Amino acid sequence: MSIQDPIANLFSSINNAQARSKDFVKVPSSSKKLALLSMLKQEGYIQSFVASEGSKPEIEIKLKYFEGAPVIKQLKRISKPGLRQYSNYKDLPEVNGGLGIAIVSTSKGLMTDQQAREAKVGGELICSVF
Repeated sequence: MSIQDPIANLFSSINNAQARSKDFVKVPSSSKKLALLSMLKQEGYIQSFVASEGSKPEIEIKLKYFEGAPVIKQLKRISKPGLRQYSNYKDLPEVNGGLGIAIVSTSKGLMTDQQAREAKVGGELICSVF
């Protein structure tokens, strides 16, 4: 069975693992997932991730908790395969009053909403994280 939206599957896996207080979660690997996880690690939402090679490449993600509670309160897909959402840099959303981040796919690569505003580039709104 093929996965229709691999990014949404990644987010569901992370949300489900955190709901069960798991330390690690494994998901199928792709370059876009690695780029998204790199952004989440850079912003401090996950501890680490390791990509494994083989016949079925996987990514093992080490989740992050603070005082027993998951660091990620909400991980939500914005742009979906059936309904793409685009925004220019002036209209990028502020997630929870600036406490969270939105990840944007721009012509210069993946960026947070703050980085996209500073670079004055818009793009496809991938997700919001709080």
